Amino acid sequence: MPTLAAADVSGFVVRAGFLHDTPYFALGGGEVVFLAGTQIRAAAHRGGLLAADERPDGSALVTGGDDGRVAEVRPDGSVAVLSERPRKWIDLVACGPSGAVAFASGRTAFVRLSDGKEKEFAHARAVGGLAFAPKGLRLAVARYEGVTLWWVNTQGAPQQLDWPGAHHAVTFSPDGKYVVTTMQETALHGWRLSDGQDMRMTGYPAKVKSVSWSVKGKYLATSGANAAIVWPFFGKTGPMGQAPLQLGARSDSLVTAVACHPKEDVAVVGYQDGMIILCRFSDNAEVLMRRPGKAPVSSLAWDRHGLRLAFGTEDGEAGVIALE
Repeated sequence: MPTLAAADVSGFVVRAGFLHDTPYFALGGGEVVFLAGTQIRAAAHRGGLLAADERPDGSALVTGGDDGRVAEVRPDGSVAVLSERPRKWIDLVACGPSGAVAFASGRTAFVRLSDGKEKEFAHARAVGGLAFAPKGLRLAVARYEGVTLWWVNTQGAPQQLDWPGAHHAVTFSPDGKYVVTTMQETALHGWRLSDGQDMRMTGYPAKVKSVSWSVKGKYLATSGANAAIVWPFFGKTGPMGQAPLQLGARSDSLVTAVACHPKEDVAVVGYQDGMIILCRFSDNAEVLMRRPGKAPVSSLAWDRHGLRLAFGTEDGEAGVIALE
């Protein structure tokens, strides 16, 4: 049976996860809490913490806040300010290869390179989401009416992927073949990069706020319905013409967070009432990981071994669930 160890945190959990084997909880109040034997609290921001992303090597967490700071937080509690935009809100951050960090405020996206130099990428409308490609220093910027793809180290014109509507979070498939966005409307939109082919994924009763790629990128799990909607991305046409899996269906609560396992075709599903279950893709078998709590699950993440799960909710319930 799974065992749960609660964490002593408070407020909205913006992101829960692991840096190597150390659990962390990035909190809306500006702190990052690490569970390293004892709790280590790092004051990342003077105001609210709005966004967080992990370095690809697991060495640190990069955060953005309403104090205009981009901060790097390490498990020992040390905090370094990477960049600062006074009187701006940094509500989007993304970590990329070679030490690159992207962040955004308003209509401008910035990339800070490992040597400290920064590059600006201006857009006609507000930036909705950021993501680095799995290979090469390429940045996807979600925006109104589509996505712009920038090669960070070149001066050439960016690639434009257009589709009507407001696009928010953006993600590359692990193999780099697809780009997918969540939208202001209750839908996803995707593009196959080889030829720009559009992919529409609709039918959600609520906005999609959480997405997670399965191991090897065969599936994309999403929130926004009364089950985790899991789109197949194998074959030449991706999800087009294929019905999605529906995992952990419930009639009384919407899915608010999803996280695919790093080694197996299973996913954890968090709900509006705080419940968390583990679902297997092949037969939809379920294991209860956490009973309903006081608030919606806001973040879920596996450790690198797939043996522990960090979770957080909108009102500060948080902890680590171990499968062993």
